[in-house]
Amino acid sequence: MRFAPLIPTGGTILDLAAGGGRNGRYLLQQGFGLVAVDHKTEALLDLAGRDDVEIIQADLEDGSPWPLGARQFDAVVVANYLHRPLFPAIVDAIAPGGLLIYETFALGNQAFGKPSNPDFLLKPGELLDAVAGRMRVLAYEDLIVDAPKPAAVQRICARRED
Repeated sequence: MRFAPLIPTGGTILDLAAGGGRNGRYLLQQGFGLVAVDHKTEALLDLAGRDDVEIIQADLEDGSPWPLGARQFDAVVVANYLHRPLFPAIVDAIAPGGLLIYETFALGNQAFGKPSNPDFLLKPGELLDAVAGRMRVLAYEDLIVDAPKPAAVQRICARRED
């Protein structure tokens, strides 16, 4: 919500690993178009048929090609999802002037519960490394949050300026 005003007005958002679409739904209410991608899309079916929504069912981790081809978006939003091999495709999917808004669990989350497997936890500075040399970092945090439940997270908001 904090970075939504920085997204180019009237743009289209990619909600990657959308789940139930919490972030995409919020951005739809702000007047953005939405492309929602997840391996299970049942929780998004109430959005089907809208002119400003595209729902794509795709397994992002099965080795299939990136399901969006060369498409680019005014913002890519990723929350509570980590599959490191997708970092280059995610950055490529951001149009010049567009934003990456990414938040997921970080090392240290083991103290709070799941996920606790290091394969699913960001290493210190890992989101910074993912955009280094390709995007301008507008904000970055690596911290412990209390809400909606205690967790160790990293967050980044970065703009593609090329």
